[in-house]
Amino acid sequence: MPIHTSFNPNGRKEMKFGITYMDYMLLRNKLCHIMTLDPYSGPDGRYLIRSCYFDNFDNKVMNEKKEGFLNRDKYRVRLYGKSSAVIHLERKSKRNNLTFKTKCKLMVREFERMQKGDIDWMEDDERGLVHDLFHEMKYKGLKPMTVVDYEREAYIYLYGNVRITFDSKVKSSLRNTDLFNTSLPMVDVLEPNEVILEVKYDEYLPDTIKMMLQGINVRQEAYSKYQLSRMYG
Repeated sequence: MPIHTSFNPNGRKEMKFGITYMDYMLLRNKLCHIMTLDPYSGPDGRYLIRSCYFDNFDNKVMNEKKEGFLNRDKYRVRLYGKSSAVIHLERKSKRNNLTFKTKCKLMVREFERMQKGDIDWMEDDERGLVHDLFHEMKYKGLKPMTVVDYEREAYIYLYGNVRITFDSKVKSSLRNTDLFNTSLPMVDVLEPNEVILEVKYDEYLPDTIKMMLQGINVRQEAYSKYQLSRMYG
């Protein structure tokens, strides 16, 4: 039996699209018959994701995404349901057309030190990802830039290690990085009728899934949620 994982050392393929709410409903009603709902989903089949993204004064990360750099890295601190019980530092890397993800656990006080620019402790940290972020912060000026919230509905299919997600209600804190504030003021950055469809898989996308994706009215390739969050600053 295949094993499902979002972390493949050989990289994963990823496609992102903006679709209408109606197309979301049509596709969802098809997929739910052959795919399994993410086990971490809430009672309504969704869960809330909150991430704080890092960038520098020159908007290095955002501009590399806009310009389609084949090799780029994006750092974020992520939690679920606005709870600080489980916090991860993550790096999402693009190498040509493949996506690689790395993550490690983080503590509240560690992120708060990063916010303040207190980063010397990171240089000799035993977690390689923390050490790598130290160099990005020290020599490229990366710092916590903005918080992004969104609701995710996720489905998995073991063969091909496929994961299909529908992201909606994308909100931005603009430049406020008070990640653990459950009342953090947020603004909507996605049209109410728009949903972000993401399709991720390993070596191949099964024909069954391909057939179900056909006919979906893809209006345009979606910007990254971080890029959307920077529309207003």
